[in-house]
Amino acid sequence: MSVTLVVMFVNRSAELAALSEWWYDSPGGRIALVWGRRRVGKTALVNAFAGGRRAVFHTGAGRPARDELVVLSRAAEGALAAGVRDLAARPFADWDDALESLAAGAEHEPLLLVLDEFPELLHVSPELPGVLRAFWDRARERTQLRILLCGSAVRTMQAIQEERAPLYGRIDLSLPLHPFAPHETAAMLRELSPSDRALVWGILGGVPLYLTWWDQGRSVRENLARLVCRPGGQLLDEGWLVLATEGDTGDLGQLVLRAIAAGRTKHGEIEQAVRAEPARTLERLIELRLIERVVPVTEMGSRTRRRSYRIADNFLAFWLGIVEPYRAEIERDLGPSILSPLMQRLDDHMGGRWEEAFRSHLRRLGAEGALASDVVRIGAFWSERPPVEIDAVALAGRREEAVLVGEAKWARTADAARMVRELEHKASALPLLAANLGYAACARERLTNVPPTTITVTASDVFA
Repeated sequence: MSVTLVVMFVNRSAELAALSEWWYDSPGGRIALVWGRRRVGKTALVNAFAGGRRAVFHTGAGRPARDELVVLSRAAEGALAAGVRDLAARPFADWDDALESLAAGAEHEPLLLVLDEFPELLHVSPELPGVLRAFWDRARERTQLRILLCGSAVRTMQAIQEERAPLYGRIDLSLPLHPFAPHETAAMLRELSPSDRALVWGILGGVPLYLTWWDQGRSVRENLARLVCRPGGQLLDEGWLVLATEGDTGDLGQLVLRAIAAGRTKHGEIEQAVRAEPARTLERLIELRLIERVVPVTEMGSRTRRRSYRIADNFLAFWLGIVEPYRAEIERDLGPSILSPLMQRLDDHMGGRWEEAFRSHLRRLGAEGALASDVVRIGAFWSERPPVEIDAVALAGRREEAVLVGEAKWARTADAARMVRELEHKASALPLLAANLGYAACARERLTNVPPTTITVTASDVFA
């Protein structure tokens, strides 16, 4: 295993544990799904899980069905008992033949069959889910075959699990894989200071492959020059690939994403910008975690009209908001002169990203019981009358009282006492306040004049 792969694989202990439980859970055959967007580390996870286990790997590539079966036959040669069948001379004739042969090879000991990029196989063999269902219903009790279906086409992988789909009720584990959270990202950026880890996360998000592209021995400016501000830079066209392959919503999805990135964040504004009803597209983009619906934390779960949308994916927000406006000129070799204005826009980009990192850290504290014993929500709050914005509010208990309010600044140093005074004034706009309201202050590197009992948060805490 290469060093890069080891680095990419950090933090997946919960997913490995889920796969291990699936492997050992009960006798007989089992089916699992691992799915998530491109670049998120699905193959690295499956490779790590398969280490030391008897396994057959096949990656769908959109070949004609017969060619896919020939490639699968070659992969299966080493796993099936020698002499039972010469797969080089007589490859699998169809999917039923392949599944029956692999099930026979797993009669006495488990065998893992990984069908990676499963949606690509469906393009050339749309009958495959039905074939797999029929085979599974008759064979799962007499084999120890473990079938792991893996894919990046999120909508297709979700559809496989729906009630009318052939495999409905036959999937023993469905494991979505998401980009790393802020604190998980730190494990891939060990050579950077916490402050720089925060900045890199704000630019790239938690996508493992992007993080491996970042040269930790170079400055932020040098990395952006190499990855963005030159023709062929790895991140220069990556945003376009995300729009084309992850959106799964066609041209309308791209229009909606661009409208939100341009500041049209309310439903009516988006509809006006794209000249179409965007409701279904918005829901799909939320499912894909490319955008999120934002409402005041005190109104989550209600049918409030005070909702807006934001780009949830850090890299996509960076690319749409900062890189794409310069993309054509970078392709014309103006990248060196564009680098400085691009760098100057980073602080504006990081404001909202840093606030979300702050909320993410508070959620971890809340889950550990460090804020209150019964925290139920943590999110932002705002109101128009009076005009108030609070970066983080923690609600607790059945009545959902505010037990903590917090503010985050992307400044290197901030005066915590001043932040707490402002929060004391803003908190009066909240509908329910706990008797002992707590306060949290967040800055990138250091907080001064910290009042007693105030929770302080810096990049060293979030990206430890």
